[in-house]
Amino acid sequence: MEGKAEDVTEQVPAPQLRRRLGRADLRAVPEARRALRELLGQWGRTARSDVAELLTSELVTNAIVHTDHDAVLTATVGPRGLRVEVRDFVARRPRLRVPVADDGTNGRGLFLVQSLADAWGVRAHGVGKAVWFELQAEAA
Repeated sequence: MEGKAEDVTEQVPAPQLRRRLGRADLRAVPEARRALRELLGQWGRTARSDVAELLTSELVTNAIVHTDHDAVLTATVGPRGLRVEVRDFVARRPRLRVPVADDGTNGRGLFLVQSLADAWGVRAHGVGKAVWFELQAEAA
């Protein structure tokens, strides 16, 4: 009896980074950048890794500085691109502010995200919110 070879296509899970961010732990910012750089290197799409790292550090910093809780960073890469999400446990939505020259360096994070990401947003969930951005694969 001649056996048929089964056409089994294994679905490889999308590479993913998941980190818990401790409350007020600013060491999480450079650690998140390093971990994201490694993830993008494994994915083989490093053309916009500087932008991805910058935007990730903005979201991580916002979660650490503007909440008094832990947060969770998730970055997923796939055929369509990179999606980074920082979920915190405070329902207050972030405000997008147009930077003013007299403001120093504060208030520019979400403006950078809006300017450099291919898509971004804020999604409410049961307890808190998730702020996310995406970079398309063609450009990443």
